[in-house]
Order: sequence, then C-alpha cells, then structure tokens
Amino acid sequence: MRIDGTAEVKVIFEESVSGRKGYSLPDLDVPAQELDQLLPLELLRQQAPVLPEVSEVDVIRHFTRLSERNHGVDSGFYPLGSCTMKYNPKINEDVAVLAGFQSIHPYQPESSCQGALEVLFDLEKCLCAITGMDAFTLQPAAGAHGELTGLMLIKAYHHHRGQLDQKREVIVPDSAHGTNPASAALCGFKVVEVPSDARGNVDVAALRQVVGPQTAALMLTNPNTLGLFEEHIEEIAQLIHEAGGLLYYDGANANAILGVTRPGDMGFDVVHLNLHKTFAAPHGGGGPGSGPVGVKKDLIPFLPVPRVIQEAEGYRFDFDFPQSIGKVKAYYGNFLVALKAYTYIRQMGPSGLKAVAENAVLNANYLMEQLKEYYDLPYQRRCMHEFVLSGARQKEYGVKTLDLAKGLLDYGIHAPTIYFPLIVEEALMIEPTETESKATLDQFIALMIKMAQEAIESPEKLHQAPQRLPVRRLDEAGAARNPDLKWS
Repeated sequence: MRIDGTAEVKVIFEESVSGRKGYSLPDLDVPAQELDQLLPLELLRQQAPVLPEVSEVDVIRHFTRLSERNHGVDSGFYPLGSCTMKYNPKINEDVAVLAGFQSIHPYQPESSCQGALEVLFDLEKCLCAITGMDAFTLQPAAGAHGELTGLMLIKAYHHHRGQLDQKREVIVPDSAHGTNPASAALCGFKVVEVPSDARGNVDVAALRQVVGPQTAALMLTNPNTLGLFEEHIEEIAQLIHEAGGLLYYDGANANAILGVTRPGDMGFDVVHLNLHKTFAAPHGGGGPGSGPVGVKKDLIPFLPVPRVIQEAEGYRFDFDFPQSIGKVKAYYGNFLVALKAYTYIRQMGPSGLKAVAENAVLNANYLMEQLKEYYDLPYQRRCMHEFVLSGARQKEYGVKTLDLAKGLLDYGIHAPTIYFPLIVEEALMIEPTETESKATLDQFIALMIKMAQEAIESPEKLHQAPQRLPVRRLDEAGAARNPDLKWS
C-alpha cells in the first residue's frame, strides 16, 4: 500500500508468480495433434509468449483497481464542452441486452427480426420529428462519419443536377469543429473559412464576400462552439440557398435545442446527430458511437442503402435506390447504440426532451454568471448549453489554461475542453449538461474561484497539479512523440 492508503499501481506482469494460473481446462475429448501439423512452420512461435502467470482473483483485483482510476459520467462531473458528457440512464443498457436485440445477426431473414426493423423505422421517424428533416439514414458510425456521409450526399445532389464541376467550395466558420474542414477536404471540396463577428456569430458581411456560384454548402453548428445561437440564421440560410448551395447542420450541440427549435425550420438541408451525445448512449470509451444523417426531401434519393420501409406484411430492407451513394458502413449501422438512443427518446417524450434543453441552458448560464467575475468572458451574451471562458487573466500570473485543467483533476472533476475554439485565447469550453444538480455546479464554481485565487497567490501549486492522482503531471509533448507502450 502507498502511504496515502491507495493500492500501489503495478502492471500485471509485476504481479506474476511462476506456476499460478487463473483457468482450468476440461480433459481433451478429441485426438491430439501437434501444431506443426496444423500450421505452416513459418507461422509458429519458436518461443512461448511471455504472459503473466496470475490467479483469477489477481486478474479481477488488478483490473478493478485500474477501472477505479478511470473517470466517467458515473464517477464524477464531466463538463467537457461540445462533447455533451451527460449521465447515461441504465435502462438503456437493459434494453440493449435483451436477447431479441442482442442475439440477432444481420444475415437473419427479415421475417425473424421484425422487432429490430421496427425500432430502426420508428427511430428514423422520431429523429425526423425532432429535427424537421424528411428522412434519415442510421448507418454512420459516429459524428465525423456522419459529416462525411452528409457531404457525400451534398456532392451527389450537385452531381445529379449537373453542377458538381462548379460547386467545389464548402464554407466553414472559424469557430467550427476541426472535423468540419477535414470532412469537406476528404470529400474533395475546397474549404473556405469565414470569420466570426464581435458577438460570436458568423460574420454575415464576410459571408456575402465568399458565397457565390461555386458554393456547394455551408457547414454550421447551431448553437456554435462558443455556445451561442446564430442570431442571423435565417439570413444565412437565404444567402446559401440563393447561391444554389445547401446548408449543413453539425449536430454536436443539438442538446441545447431539443423540443425548442429544429434545424429543418432554420433552413438546414442536411443534419447529422450524435446519438452518443444528445440521446444519452455511452460516449468515448463507453462507445461505439452513432451519427445518423437526416435530409430534406430533395436529397432522399441519395441516402445510403438499404433503407427500412414498412409494408402491409411488416418491415423490410429496400435496396432499390439507384441514385444512392451506397453503403457507408457494414450492415446497418451500430444498431445497439441506436437502440439505446431510441429507448431514451421514448422514455423522455417530447416534453422530457424539451426539459433537457431548458435545463442544459439554465445550468450553463448559471455557471457562466457565477464565473465571469473571475475569468474573462469573450462574448457578453446569454449562452446556450455551453460557454467559453478565457484564462488570459490567469496567464498574466504565469498560470495557463492547461494548469487550471490539471488542477480540477485533483478534486475528482474532469477538465473542460481547453484551447478550443481556437479563436479564443486560453479557451475553457464548459458544458455542464442537464443532468447535474445545483449542488454539483456550486462545488465546481467554488473550485474554479479557488483556482483563480491560487493563480494569483500560489501559481506554483497549479503548475504541479495534479498531485493527488496515481499519475502526476506528464511531459505531454514527449509522451505524444515518444510513447512508451510496451512492458519490458
């Protein structure tokens, strides 16, 4: 044991004792064969693999200790801006392990998995109602995959109209997620950046200068990554549509608008959602993700196949879409993630989803109002579900945003997103979500105020944070460039 009472962290090889094992095998009930009779010699090991020799209880205790050092939404506050790390109701997991869902196979006859097909069909209808779109594909595996799929649909749309040679540019705001320009470039478009104005909106005057016959689309997050609603969204949509372009909605921040407003009503033509963010399926290490893409009616012919349709005798997959961009993922998407999100949507209902947005916005504004006296607030506006502070004031005392983020770890709170969006110096992007209590928010506020004072009075304390965790401050650049991943 360590002096502070926590168990010493060892790699499992260090717990190995010769002769120990955590398994027992039944007697062989088939004729024994030598490996060299089954596999080519060049594929056989010349020496036995170096594996730890440990008992079953050693293995369980080792990995349980490691798991207790992970941080997640089940263990503490996780205000990771733009990632919507909200509590995942466990009923979602219960539904996803029902045998009728968990034990089916994509190659089964459609007649034997009608329940799963009905879920996919009904989830599409739910997502259409929530977003104001006319149809959805559930295939994309995550948000960035949804972005790529959406841009492929936009590309197919312009190709079908005979305008693809002209429509070569995708406009992206300077506050956008990094995946936006990456997805556009991967899809073969030229990326054109448009700046933000003094209130954190897309600068409409600058947008007018870059929109033209060459514009294929504008990719927009609304609310944007500053946590601010685009005040000129209708004018922006009109500008893009008059130029013959399409408006793409990055759904990373949809948690702020559920049941209140819809991308389709704002003028968006294509939208991706993150089921693992907005609809409370596990996110990150608890994944995988799901990034459904919705479209207005003019783009329906290009959606990936197959699509689930309903007929008199039940549900089936329909591949008969000759203009489709084809499959974008093996089988039919990450079905169990979609199922968890469907469970959440049906459990919450329209009024519950609206309450999600209202409470997420309330929590964010409460935090922002309490903290703006101690940190710089670049945009003096009411925020939506998240907000961006600047640690520029603390930097004057030699304390960087990274130091503040590390300081929170000592108190069992995950750090906010830092240094993004890039247009804010020493950015701290904070998203409390709707699932946190006022008591948790007040604890966070007290710690943020405490660190603001420490930055002035004892900056060295923050430079050395975290001090209470098994892993202390790392040389992050060295770890990224020269990782040591192998035990020896």
